[in-house]
This record gives sequence, C-alpha cells and structure tokens, in this order.
Amino acid sequence: MAYDFTTAANSLDEFWMPFTPQRYFKKAPRMIVRAKGMYYYDPEGKEILDAAAGMWCVNAGHDQPKIKEAITAQLELMDYAPCFQFGYPTVFKAASRLIADMPEPFTNVFFSNSGSEAVDTALKIALAYHRIRGEGTRRVLIGRERGYHGVGFGGISVGGLPYNRATFGQLLPNLDHLRHTHDLMRNAFARGMPDHGAEYADELDRLIYLHDPMNIAAVIVEPVAGSTGVLPPPKGYLQRLREICTKHGILLIFDEVVTGFGRFGTMSSVDYFGVTPDLITMAKGITNGTVPLGATFVTKTIYDAFMNGPEHVIELMHGYTYSGHPLAAAAIIGTMDTIQDQKIWDNAKAMAKPFEDAVHSLKGEPHVVDVRNCGMLAGIQLAESKDPNDLNKYPREVSYELFRRGLMVRYTGPNLYLSPPLIINQAQIDQIVTTIKDVLKTL
Repeated sequence: MAYDFTTAANSLDEFWMPFTPQRYFKKAPRMIVRAKGMYYYDPEGKEILDAAAGMWCVNAGHDQPKIKEAITAQLELMDYAPCFQFGYPTVFKAASRLIADMPEPFTNVFFSNSGSEAVDTALKIALAYHRIRGEGTRRVLIGRERGYHGVGFGGISVGGLPYNRATFGQLLPNLDHLRHTHDLMRNAFARGMPDHGAEYADELDRLIYLHDPMNIAAVIVEPVAGSTGVLPPPKGYLQRLREICTKHGILLIFDEVVTGFGRFGTMSSVDYFGVTPDLITMAKGITNGTVPLGATFVTKTIYDAFMNGPEHVIELMHGYTYSGHPLAAAAIIGTMDTIQDQKIWDNAKAMAKPFEDAVHSLKGEPHVVDVRNCGMLAGIQLAESKDPNDLNKYPREVSYELFRRGLMVRYTGPNLYLSPPLIINQAQIDQIVTTIKDVLKTL
C-alpha cells in the first residue's frame, strides 16, 4: 500500500490542537503538506518561506537526506528498545557525539522526549543532587517572570508566563521568581545584548536571603527568553547570576531549548555569552525537529555525585519509556553529520549580522514599538490595538496575512518571532523583512 499524506483530512473536528484557538483556526485553516530546504508547501503546492524553523527547531532546514538516511537505517534495524537496564549502540554513540561538542565541563547527558521533560529532569536532578550531598533542605526553585520552560508541572511552575499558569491553580510549592529583564524605556531597538539591566540580577540576592541560602536548590533561566518575545540578556546579567549562585552553592540551569544547537553558531550559547551554568537543557534543533527528543546536560561534578552508592542500586529514579528512543538517537547522529558536512553553524555566524541589520530596518514601520535580536533570533513587538477585547490583534492579523503571501511567521502576545533555519541566505532574509514591511503597511 502506498501512503499519500498530502490528501485533505476527512475532518478537522477530532484533533484538539496545542496552543491554538480551535474555532478560529478551523474557520480558515493554515495547512501545509510538504517541506524542503527553507520552504513549506501548502496543498496547492504554493511555496511558504519558513521564517520560524517550524517552531524554533528545524535549524538545518527541511528534508535533509542524511537525517532521513540515519532514521531509516535505525528503523530497519530495530524500531524500539528500552533504556531501562538495557542498551543499544546508537544511543551511546549519540550521547558521545553531543558531549564532544559541548563546552567544558559538561560530560553526561540524560535523554527525554521534549524540552518540557528536559526541564523537569533538570529540576529533579538539582533537588536530588543537594539531597545526596546532605543538603536536603535545598528545595526552593527560582525561575523568572516571563520565562518559558515547557508545559510540565515543573516547567510551568518555574516559568513566568501568567497565561500559561493561571488555569492550573497552585502548581508546585517552594518557588520564587526573578524580575524579567525587559526594559522598553531604556533598551528599545537595542542590537544584541542591551546596555541596561544587569542590575536586575541583583534581585537574586534578595530572594536568596528571603528564603535563606541553604534552602535554595537552583535558579533556572533562558539565556535569551524566547517565547515571551526574544529578550536578550542585558550585558553582565548572566555573569552576575553565575557569581551569586556560585557564592551560595546554588545550581544554575540554562534552558537552551531555543538557544541551543546552532542559534549562536555553536552547540550552546555558553560560548557566546561566556557564562557556564551547572545544567543545560536542549531539545528542538537537536534532532532537527524530525523525532521528539529532549536532553539534559550535566557537569562531571553533578554526575559523579550520584555515583557513590552501591553499584547495583539505581542512582537516579527517573526516566521515560522513550528516553533515548532509537529513532531519536539516530536523528541526532544524522543531524550532527548534516551540520558538520554543510557547515551550517558557520553559515549561522555569517548571517547573524545581515539578519540583525535587516530586522532593525523595521524600526519606524507602522505599529512597530521594538525590535530585539541576538544570534539568529529576533522578536518584533507591535503596538496594542485600540480594541480592548483584542489588544494583540495586530500580530495575529500580520501572521495570517504573511502566510497568505507565502511566509510563515509565528506570533504570541504582542510579538512576531523570527528564528529561520540556519541555512538561510541574504535573499531570503530580504524577502522575510520586505514581506513583513508590506503587510505592516496594510494595518
């Protein structure tokens, strides 16, 4: 039997779509059926330039042959194997490939299925780490306002997006949050890291003494806050967080689900920002979006702390049925080969400045109140509409009109997001920005 997945669906009713207004979408669905390189294609074959890398994840571009080859080879050999007290070669090869490109002192990786699970894994490792070291009072986790750390109960608890949290009640105990770093008055249209706001990190000292240093387990932040509108860290901010955490024996976690795997031309943004945390989470681009996988990286110090009990006893009571799934592990290897062979991260570095120049040319366009960028990420903040019942109407209308004109751009709240595949060229950057300008003029 030959499958044809380009034919129209029999019904749109049954699928409850994630993070989507069901009724609004299904009145005028934006459907895509195929992807290749920098482009999606709709059912009529119309080309849609992907300015979002799907959802921050298709960093190497769509339909990469080596990734498909790796997944297919593993599938034909073995479709599934558990990693609970069994193993198979591909997952160990994948872990070794990743660690070889990670900055020191990261030596080990724990696999899960998504960024949400990678974050929950990091939080559990942090809590367990302190307990096995005899500091079990360290139970408080500190996140940041406007932070996004997935949709698990741990992630939305340390996260700071009110509209993600409000529906679900009290969430986890023993939490606090830093102030966000967005300072529109002082930092509007800053290129890269803004000059003002390093002092916001000093609030961590206040929270630490409020809870007592010996009660704090970890601080978790996105190096660049993604889903809230692409907020690069102020100059010196991450360094200050690192200093405070080190002073008090608190673990620092970087959520790099968005910033990792090439957005700054390297595996991790650690090299870009010059700040090393204790744990790093990744997902999305790690398999180029082909097979779900999350990864939690830890330093040798953390890993070795768990390796002191009897050898026959499980050191960390944690894991998922699909941790280290064979197809996901193969996708990592195929993705790494693709990135290296095509020098995709080199292209990301080369395109970062032209990308920055292009997105900042949107300053002065109708309804644009801020443009923020860092690496191959950008956020375009639009003004609120005059409709009190639909304040964020403009980004939604722009996103839908851009799709009609052959451009995929995502939006949340007042922001449009740009995170294109890292194979992008100058002409495609120009097309993205020119099309956005044209649509903004129609509002």
